[in-house]
Amino acid sequence: MFENQPKGLYALALANTGERFGYYTMLAIFTLFMQAKFGWTESQSGQVYAIFLAVVYFAPLFGGMIADKIGYGKCVTIGFATMFLGYLGLAIPTAPDMTGKVSMFAGLACVSLGTGLFKGNLQVLVGNLYDDPKYSARRDSAFSLFYMAINIGAMFAPSMAKWITNIYLGKYGFEYDAANTSAEYLTALYGAYGLCFGVACISLIISCVIYFACRNWFKHADVTAKQAKEHDGNVEILTPKQEKDRIIALLLVFAVVIFFWMAFHQNGSALTFFAKKYTNLTISGGMRIWFNIFSLALIAISVYTGFSVFQAKQVKNRVVCGVATLLLWAGAVALFMEMSNPTMAQPSDFQQFNPFFVVALTPFSMAFFGALANKGKEVSAPTRIAWGMLVAALGFGVITLASTNLISPVDLGDNTQSILSPGWLISTYFTLTLAELLLSPMGISFVSKVAPQKYKGLMMGGWFVATAIGNYLSSIPSMLWNRIPLMYNWGILIALCLISALVMFALLKKLKEMTA
Repeated sequence: MFENQPKGLYALALANTGERFGYYTMLAIFTLFMQAKFGWTESQSGQVYAIFLAVVYFAPLFGGMIADKIGYGKCVTIGFATMFLGYLGLAIPTAPDMTGKVSMFAGLACVSLGTGLFKGNLQVLVGNLYDDPKYSARRDSAFSLFYMAINIGAMFAPSMAKWITNIYLGKYGFEYDAANTSAEYLTALYGAYGLCFGVACISLIISCVIYFACRNWFKHADVTAKQAKEHDGNVEILTPKQEKDRIIALLLVFAVVIFFWMAFHQNGSALTFFAKKYTNLTISGGMRIWFNIFSLALIAISVYTGFSVFQAKQVKNRVVCGVATLLLWAGAVALFMEMSNPTMAQPSDFQQFNPFFVVALTPFSMAFFGALANKGKEVSAPTRIAWGMLVAALGFGVITLASTNLISPVDLGDNTQSILSPGWLISTYFTLTLAELLLSPMGISFVSKVAPQKYKGLMMGGWFVATAIGNYLSSIPSMLWNRIPLMYNWGILIALCLISALVMFALLKKLKEMTA
């Protein structure tokens, strides 16, 4: 799994892990922050959330265009600085007035611009490592590992947000209470959420240190098409028709995945509202282990040591990995036993399940598709994307079942109907994560492989533009939250995923011809 990968992959992955930890700490509480500070409804906060996500993922298009001219590393460096200014602006305490709103939107603008310069271009650097024939066969597995590293940061982010929130509320004599709307409580709550933006500043500094300390490991990959041609002529030569076909193929894939991201990015809006309004946040019994991030972390690590038991070449190493796996499970159980029973969860806690499942399931995904490839039955990236859309539809089928006979949000108002087991949302996140593993890392790998070399930054930006459009459209369920029954809301997402899957399956033959 980790063998025969270039060192640069690990440096770039760790740099991205830290940056994503801060970003997802902020994102875990963003809609809740706006509701607490400005008194905005689910529709209003969901709209701002969706616009922010859209801009964050649209900006890499321009970041890629700039990087194709001046270099990927330069853009990553500028991105670090710009994101830091944005998070710093968000972390500065302000009153819930026009000044507070201007400060928030200015900070969001800087975070968006900085992410546009950083995110896509860092992934181009990863892809460039695998232009070397020595590593080219490991491109797909590399992006799976890279994607897993991103989610390590995302996995701990909601717990960090919860920890900060609980400590800050405790200073003012409060405990988290979704139904508490007193002015004193809300002031303390959005003050706590503001500190979470400061976490993003710190994690960004750590990422920056890793990036520059290990730069020699991937410096050779920081080469644009023009620079490569000037130095050694090592540029893939394509005819105008081949370039056109490849770009069209990528655009077709981008168009389809828009609807996946529209459905998938309900975690910070509609699914968080569902957790807040309909899910029992008083957790008891065995279910508690899902809300101990350190137990989950040990379980995730045990997956990798468990795989090493079978993959290690020496008996001694197999024994060591086996013992380590047992100790990790024992540690997870011990941490679980120390939890209070019952324990109180927060709506943002549910956002840790998607990254946890990404980290824990990546080895299974790599092993499954690796075994198929070894048998000569390799599954192409477009085919995995099509299957990912189908699995996403299944994921929203789970939450639809949970929503049967629930009171509509419009009738529920500001009250809560905390009757559902957290297992419904956990199962939904599990299924959506299976879809994500089929689609996202493979999509990024496909872009890095197929894009003409002189347009790599632009095409990687195009992937994020598709994500941006999907992220903006993700506001639709929030806008409909207080207008239609829950099952209708989820039904729209199911229909879009199914239609997109069918379109993708219909395009498979054409895509294969165009990228040959």
